[in-house]
Amino acid sequence: MLKSHWMMAIAWVALSCSHLFAAEFPDFASLPSRAETPDPLVMLDGTKVSTVADWNAKRKPELKGLFQNFMYGYLPPKPQRSVVEEVIFTDNTFLDGKATLSESRLAFFGPDLKHRLHVLLVVPNKKSGPVPVFVGMNFCGNHALASHPKIHLVESWVYKSCVGSEMERATEKSRGTQAEAWNLDLIIERGYGLACFYSGDLDPDTADFSDGIEPSYYKPGQTGPAPSDAGAIATWAWGYHRVVDFLFEQHSKEIDLKRIAAVGHSRNGKTTLLAAALDDRIALAIPHQAGCGGTAPSRVAIDRKDVETIRRINTAFPHWFCDNFALFNETPDKLPFDQNCLVALCAPRPVLFSNATEDQWANPDGQIDMLRGADAVYGLFGAGGFNVKERPELGQLVGTKLGYFIRDGKHSMERRDWTAFLDFADKQLPSGR
Repeated sequence: MLKSHWMMAIAWVALSCSHLFAAEFPDFASLPSRAETPDPLVMLDGTKVSTVADWNAKRKPELKGLFQNFMYGYLPPKPQRSVVEEVIFTDNTFLDGKATLSESRLAFFGPDLKHRLHVLLVVPNKKSGPVPVFVGMNFCGNHALASHPKIHLVESWVYKSCVGSEMERATEKSRGTQAEAWNLDLIIERGYGLACFYSGDLDPDTADFSDGIEPSYYKPGQTGPAPSDAGAIATWAWGYHRVVDFLFEQHSKEIDLKRIAAVGHSRNGKTTLLAAALDDRIALAIPHQAGCGGTAPSRVAIDRKDVETIRRINTAFPHWFCDNFALFNETPDKLPFDQNCLVALCAPRPVLFSNATEDQWANPDGQIDMLRGADAVYGLFGAGGFNVKERPELGQLVGTKLGYFIRDGKHSMERRDWTAFLDFADKQLPSGR
């Protein structure tokens, strides 16, 4: 237990250090334009990083600060104290006795948050030791993952698109409506667990920040977000980290803490990659169909109509990012990073980009360039990066530590995707037993 807490302390000291760089960053007007994808091994002052030690001590903290200062906003700090306010239920007969399903309600103090985070956890009953686990964030509430009567029914805002919702509120008809997206039976069959939470527990996906946790971190007299305060994606990434805390503190005997994988679809995939980049306890990341602001390049022509651009995403979803990000709407070439650098922050941990052919808005070919652009950092670690030159055949999982997968079909998360996720995890997160 002491070792676990020590690991957590190291991870969070590294995250907090990124704030130290903020005062040293140039303002937007002083940033140079560069059409080429930035080299993740070149510091802001032009210094080339050539050792793992310099990467960890200098470039990695700098990149963490840059991404938060100019794009996502700074994540709120870790709470001084978090507690399991209630174990809502435990059912060890789930999936015909193959798994145990439970849900816990977490409360946070220092500052004291009125919001409660509900974590749904499912683990296989048949196991020879601690199991690997996926941590994911869902769109419609934990109750949508399975038709179980005891799962907490979301009481706050939900998307109109959530099946069974009425007037942006969940109903009993919403239970189990996203079961085909999460495939709990397959996850359990393959020997993994899943810890899942609803994004709206922390910040509903609306432009109104007053209903999220963000105002609890405002400075005295502050009435709205500052230019580099957390956007929704940063807040949701904070949620991933709180779930990892929960696994470390409450489930260390049944969960293999060295094999925690983060997964998310679309905007949740953007969150997945950011959460993994800022927390080394996440051993593997799978941002699925994450597109612009996640896995696709920011440096695309601003007048392109076939893929999402910074201007389009900031116009449609300005609350996802910090206000500073809108400065780059017309000049993405002034960004002092691109998404290859966010992937590089995960090195040498494995990352899988997954896509679908009918989801061109997510720029699946541009995502290959981002993986290729992170390869040098993985090479620095001797980890083996991404040597794929072009889009692979449909349904073929390619790569090593950096993987890529594309199937036919639309913007969705389905069983074929989970099969690829689990295959990648099997290869990259061996048990070592």
